[in-house]
Amino acid sequence: MNRAFSSRKKSRGFLLLETMLGVIIFAVGVLGMTRAVQNCLAAERLKQAAQVARLALENRMAEVESGAVAAKEGTVSEELKDQFKGITMIQTRRKFALKGGKKQELTGLYTVELEATWRSQFGDKQSRQLSFYVYLPNQ
Repeated sequence: MNRAFSSRKKSRGFLLLETMLGVIIFAVGVLGMTRAVQNCLAAERLKQAAQVARLALENRMAEVESGAVAAKEGTVSEELKDQFKGITMIQTRRKFALKGGKKQELTGLYTVELEATWRSQFGDKQSRQLSFYVYLPNQ
């Protein structure tokens, strides 16, 4: 009887050890998954910030092309507001030198370069750029 009782204790002790080992392995796995999920969320936030910057660039391009915002000569910097808060828009206009078939210079063509800069959640400087041509006959 004593033998049966002591072998049960040993098997219970072994079962407890197996269970504790299983819990430790599970906990390590969960911690690893937590880190992976945090990295995915951080990547998603960076992607969303880049999408907001791209939208700001597209809006400014449409405003310049429609004439709602003047494409001033040189470089102009502006802090954006509302949904684009935290983004700085840098706008540069240069004369586009192009000659026609008779070697005569075509006037009124300009290159406009837009750059949106912002700080990421980690403090890194991020930026996106957009270049396009605009025809301004009166300038």
